Order: sequence, then structure tokens, then C-alpha cells
Amino acid sequence: MARSRTQVAFRLAQLGAVAAEQFGERVAELELSRPQAGLLRLIGRRPGQSQRAVAAQLGTPPSRLVALLDDLERRDLLERRRNPDDRRNHELHLTPAGERTLDRLGVVAADHEAAVTVGLSAAERTRLDELLGRLAAAHGLAEGVHPGYRRPD
Repeated sequence: MARSRTQVAFRLAQLGAVAAEQFGERVAELELSRPQAGLLRLIGRRPGQSQRAVAAQLGTPPSRLVALLDDLERRDLLERRRNPDDRRNHELHLTPAGERTLDRLGVVAADHEAAVTVGLSAAERTRLDELLGRLAAAHGLAEGVHPGYRRPD
């Protein structure tokens, strides 16, 4: 008797691997890594957060975050500003160049999503997004935060 195959988890893994690889190739054209792209999006959505708050939100060691932030700051894509109420903390803000890069990243992300979901109607894409959102919530995944930040590199 043939063993039944579970398809959903395997297909999600297949598509996730392909989507991540292709996204990495797309953001490389902006001279960004996938973690840098995610960090720009997070800071762009909620400017003024402290480094500590961002590290906690991502579930990443602060030392890993500092290295990513240092590189983005060196490239003039973000700046650390002292918190006026607590000078021990730095607030994270995108620079004008960072804002422009984030805008370009939005275009890249939209193109990427269209490529990943090619063959689906708009209604099917919406339904797939709803179903995947339910699965992500059931597994305790934070909205908009890739779990890859939790792995030390």
C-alpha cells in the first residue's frame, strides 16, 4: 500500500524557498539583503522605535541587529537619533535616501508578489492571503516579521 503524501506543508516549503530566493535576487538589485529590506520596511512603518524595541519585535539578538543597522547607517539609509527623554536610547529613522529606497522596495515587493502568485485570480490571491494569515496566526507568527531574524547568522 502506498504511503499517502502530505502535500500542503511540502508545497509551502517549496514555494517559500523559491519565493525567498527570488526575493533575495530582486532586492540585491537595490543593493540590499533580505534582512536589510525587512528592517527598512519595519522602520519605515514605525519610525522612532528604539534599537532595543526593534530587536525584541524581530526576536533577534541585539548584536545581530546592530550589525544590520550599522551597515544601513553607513549607507545613509537610516539614522539613529538620541531619544530626548532617555539619552541612553537611540530612535531609528529613515533618511531621505532610505525613504526613496523604501519606495523602490515597495515596487520590487509588488512585482515579486505578482510573480509568486502568477496563475491566480485576484479573488484567489485574496483567499490565499486570508488562509495563509490564519495559518501564520495559528503558529504565533508576528505580522510582517520574518522568523529568519531569530536565527543568528
